[in-house]
Amino acid sequence: MKTKFNLLNLLFFGLILISSGLQAQGVFGKWKVVNEAGRVNSIIEIYEEDDIVHGKVIRITKEEHRDRKCTECPGELKNKPIEGLNVIRDFVKEGDEYVDGTLIDPKSGKEYKGKIWVDESNPDKLNVRGYIAFFYKTKVWERVE
Repeated sequence: MKTKFNLLNLLFFGLILISSGLQAQGVFGKWKVVNEAGRVNSIIEIYEEDDIVHGKVIRITKEEHRDRKCTECPGELKNKPIEGLNVIRDFVKEGDEYVDGTLIDPKSGKEYKGKIWVDESNPDKLNVRGYIAFFYKTKVWERVE
């Protein structure tokens, strides 16, 4: 009986550790940026540095586009390679969301205020929302397996 009890405790604590590890992953990791046609354009890695969340383009899927530069980006980002570019900058955690950061569209060079959060019903979906005044657009990215 004691062995059965210890085995159940071990199983129970193992499940707790596994589920807490999955929740802790949250927004961090690699995400596929999918366009309106359902094609993956790039892979973004979201990471934390000094309690601030950032994301950079780690792969452009079309090989012939991998050497593109951010010709429309302002300031220090102008003419930087898009692959390797931090397109998610300076987000801070607020509840289950990351807010008050900047999203950069490397095609247009435009910067947007935004927020990001993992979908409640599917932890493999990331909502990425950019704002212009009262208007916003939300895109859904998919976790890379």
